[in-house]
Amino acid sequence: MPHGSIIESPKRETQTGTESLRHILVVDDDPMVCMAIEVYLQRNDFRVTIAGGGEAGLRAIEHEQFDLMIIDIFMPHMRGFESIRIFHERAPAIPLIAMSGYAFANLNSPAPDFLRMALELGAARCLRKPFTPHALLAAINDCVAEHRPDDMTSTARLG
Repeated sequence: MPHGSIIESPKRETQTGTESLRHILVVDDDPMVCMAIEVYLQRNDFRVTIAGGGEAGLRAIEHEQFDLMIIDIFMPHMRGFESIRIFHERAPAIPLIAMSGYAFANLNSPAPDFLRMALELGAARCLRKPFTPHALLAAINDCVAEHRPDDMTSTARLG
């Protein structure tokens, strides 16, 4: 996949139509990670748009509606947590799952807790790569349950 490209998965027809499928944006510079996530999510009845980098992901959220974003923390052309901060600022109502496979060469030195930092920057959930398909689906389901736009109980409490 060319760097910075956006690929939307073919819309799978279901009995209720594609408009009822949850639309997920996956932003990662590793095409194998994107492909694995896309295949699994499509099998679980999600509509998926793949962005091959941060810039492509930002273009996607400007032009389409998403129910959830899955964003890699470390990508080329974005400095570290810049991606999480920017995606959360541009689309604060869309739950964001941060993922990272960042590893340190020196296992004896303490590693910064990148996933905890991502939560502080606006991520709703974090996944450490490699993660299981079950962990991915659990994180998605948790985010969707917590961020229902039609949930009137949360707005009633605020008023």
